[in-house]
Amino acid sequence: MAAVGLFGFVLVVGNALKDLLQLVLGGQLALDTFFTLLLLLGPFVAAYALPMGVLTGVLLVLGRMSAQHEVTAMRAAGLSFGYLARPILILGALAAMVAALVNYEYMPRARALYKETLARAVQRNPLSFIVPKTFIRDFPGVVLYVGEKEGSVLRDVWMWELDKSSRVKRSGRAASGTVTFEDGEGRLVLTLHRVNIEVRKSDRLEDFSVPMAPYTAEEFPIELQLENLFGKQSVRKKLAWMTLAELRGETERLRALEKAPGADLGDLRLERMRVDYATNEKGATALAVFAFAVLAIPLGIKVSRKETSANLGLALALVMTYYFLTVCVGWLDGRPELRPDLLLWVPSLGFLGLAGWLFSRLGRV
Repeated sequence: MAAVGLFGFVLVVGNALKDLLQLVLGGQLALDTFFTLLLLLGPFVAAYALPMGVLTGVLLVLGRMSAQHEVTAMRAAGLSFGYLARPILILGALAAMVAALVNYEYMPRARALYKETLARAVQRNPLSFIVPKTFIRDFPGVVLYVGEKEGSVLRDVWMWELDKSSRVKRSGRAASGTVTFEDGEGRLVLTLHRVNIEVRKSDRLEDFSVPMAPYTAEEFPIELQLENLFGKQSVRKKLAWMTLAELRGETERLRALEKAPGADLGDLRLERMRVDYATNEKGATALAVFAFAVLAIPLGIKVSRKETSANLGLALALVMTYYFLTVCVGWLDGRPELRPDLLLWVPSLGFLGLAGWLFSRLGRV
């Protein structure tokens, strides 16, 4: 429990620093909402903390027992390795069931509620994204700098419009501007007044020897989209945020579409494979919790019996290997003929096979 809590705390802090802390410091997020969002991160990070925590906890306990010759004393008393492993196997099975419940139910619900809560908090005060004397990069395709801000009125406004490769294609400076929020579209509209604009040639954006074409305008509106922060309400929920029932419903919907006349079977089957991939990924991660618990038994007894401080490093190495293998499988998501949805189970089953081999060697000692 301590190991799961430690990894969970690290993951919560990492997500909070990435997504929330800047919003709090910028006055865009109230403290009570901040703590609510931290609680909603719990099920999300538990999906990753459980495998690491179970593996680390078992390695630390068995490594210490082995270093203090408790395992030797138990063997001398006639107790088998199976007797020693029984409570760990039960613990691993229970942890795997908890992980499956979290992955299929609590994590998707908490993640969706997290995004909805964050969106509502941002929409209550959308003008707070305009922070004076700061380069504002929250809006896709635009970088802003504002000298002063009084309510919705801005002064000394700099604007850089970027292409898809983040190259400047148009820039401008205005003496003043006003910003308004369009609730239905989920966007800010920035209107610059008395603006000087310079436009670069589209085929020579990085050639600074080419003179730019400047012009002036009394008013110049810019639409600032907010989907990078909380997403448009019309965007379909991500597959990773769906519960098991929702994933099954999505599978049935795609199967029905495949039977329709004139359906594009290639695209539909690729999309259905991605649904199957998300479904199997959650189950394979839950099985990994049990696999790590089983694998930690022979490793904790034999590999690290003299150096218990190395157990944490060993646990991290094994977990990183597992996630690296799952990432490699994820590269095949565009190749349904290779069945990446089934290949997701290979790392967990491989660790179980390695644990069985280590157990067979352990029993010979």
